[in-house]
Amino acid sequence: MARYKGPKSKIARKFREPIFGPDKALEKKNYPPGMHGPNKRRMKRSEYAVQLAEKQKAKYTYGILEKQFSNMFKKASSKSGITGEILLQLCETRLDNVVFRLGISPTRRGARQLVTHRHITVNNELVNIPSYSLKVGDVIGVREKSKSLVIVTSSLNRDNQVSEWLLWDNTSFSGEVKSIPTREQISENIKEQLIVELYSK
Repeated sequence: MARYKGPKSKIARKFREPIFGPDKALEKKNYPPGMHGPNKRRMKRSEYAVQLAEKQKAKYTYGILEKQFSNMFKKASSKSGITGEILLQLCETRLDNVVFRLGISPTRRGARQLVTHRHITVNNELVNIPSYSLKVGDVIGVREKSKSLVIVTSSLNRDNQVSEWLLWDNTSFSGEVKSIPTREQISENIKEQLIVELYSK
């Protein structure tokens, strides 16, 4: 499955945010990459450039490629409600993101790998599609044979803060989607209205 495989620190520095998790390179060099470093004169960005950067940040954050992201926007815009908020809800309820939010994996990349390698179940059925869209009431679990995986146990042993819209049971290694997240329950620093404006051009 195609996905971004390039340097993570470079992307984090571009947006000046730890998009892929804690990053020492970002802490040391909290300015955009480039041969002139922090002394380079930065031109004022156009409205389009700002909107495009916000879309790219959202794509990198959730590990979604352009065509898939565009299709998600079309789906969001066809629903009644606030398009930008619905778009983020679609991103949040992807299986790989929920595996990450439940603390089964410390990163979204790791969560995607667990899903594609058939370690994750949805309603007791193996699902190996990271973009699988979850609904309220769906139960996400770790396959019985995979519960002893070091990556899973070490991640679950961390002090994870499970999102309010999810429920996790540490004894059964399973979680449930209690509700669709509200905008206030989505912690990502994404200005979704800029993305809506970009696609509306």
